[in-house]
Parts: sequence; C-alpha cells; structure tokens
Amino acid sequence: METEAIEAVASHSDFSLFSLLMAADPVVKLVLLALFLASVWSWIVIGEKFFKLGALKKASREFEEAFWSGRAGEIDMRPGQGGKDPASRVFISAAREWSDAGRPVASTGEAAALVSRAERSMRAAVDREVARASAGMSVLATIGSASPFIGLFGTVWGIMNAFLNIAEQQDTSLGTVAGPIAEALFATGLGLIAAIPAVIFYNKFTSDVTKLADQLDTFSQDVLVRLSRRASDAGGK
Repeated sequence: METEAIEAVASHSDFSLFSLLMAADPVVKLVLLALFLASVWSWIVIGEKFFKLGALKKASREFEEAFWSGRAGEIDMRPGQGGKDPASRVFISAAREWSDAGRPVASTGEAAALVSRAERSMRAAVDREVARASAGMSVLATIGSASPFIGLFGTVWGIMNAFLNIAEQQDTSLGTVAGPIAEALFATGLGLIAAIPAVIFYNKFTSDVTKLADQLDTFSQDVLVRLSRRASDAGGK
C-alpha cells in the first residue's frame, strides 16, 4: 500500500528540472542564479585570457627573433609608440635610457649608472607586463574557491526545507521531500560546475604567466648584457 501511495503521488507530480527550479525556495533560486552568473563570468574570463596569453607569447617570441636578427632598431622609441608586445616594451624601457642620456658615455662610472638605470627600468617593465597578463585571474581564483561553498549553502537550505516539509505534513513520502532534495543536489552540482573549470584554468594561466615572466626575465638579462658591453666600450674610449 505504501509503495502504491508513493507511485500515486509521483504520478501526479511534475519532477522535471524546470518545474523543480520554478518551485524552488527563493533562497535556493538566488543561490542557483549566483552560481550560474559566476559560471558565465568565469568562462568569459577563460576565453579572454586563453586568446590573450597565446597572442602575447607569440608576439614576444616574434620580437625576440627580430631583436636577435638585428631588426629591433626599426621600433619607434617615442613614448606610447612601438610597444606592441611584452618583449618589445621591456626592450624599449632600456633603449630609452640609452637615448635619454643624450650624449656619449664619458666614463666607466657613467656606464655603470646607465646600466643600473636600464636594469631598474626593465625590471619595472617586466613587473608591469606580468601584472597586465595576470589581470582578471583573481576572478577565477575567487569563483573557484567560493562556488563550492555557495553551492553547499544551497544544499543545506534545500535539505532543511525537506525536513520542514516532513515536519509540517507528517509525511515522508517521495512527493514531500523530492523537490527540496532535488534543489539541494542541483545547487551542489552547479557549484562544482562553476568551480572546476575556474580552478583548472586558473592553474593553467598561472603557469602561462610564470613562463612569460621567466621569458621576459631571460630576455631582459640578455639585453642588459648587450647594453653593458656597449656602455663599457663607450666609456673606455
């Protein structure tokens, strides 16, 4: 008899996902909406960072090839001009120190001071490029860490509603608890759906930015070696 009663209730209840969401508690609806928006936001950031970091790495490699082949002198050194990728902007920061000197290096001390200024300028440029490449990644970190807990809150709220329904109706049948339990489980699932891609791509982009930073550091050291040699030659004359 009890089985027949459960089947009768289930047959007269609409347990489709859409109907359950429409009948969900307002707090659970708010949680689900927040998680949905967080998931959309994270995918927007993922798409933007994926193409941007790929383009930055490609452009930097192309500039380094041009630099070592002797074509870096074609770059426009005026402020706001010529820097189309991280490597070229790092190089320009050092090249401007040389051009701003305005006269040949007269002594070894002046050469060392020039190289020191160029080194500080390039370090600041590398830091700016890394910060620029990392922009938006805090969004992924926040969504990846917060979404499971937001979903857990929706889960707890839905289970609490299920127990309240049981207490109110004095009935433990499927029709009494199915809706709140389904809401609770859906909140958990949506929290994971929002968090997992954010965490995966945050780790990937962090690795990409670290590689870009290492690449720029290596390039800046190579530029400094060349600049130091040139300044030393000029100061020794």
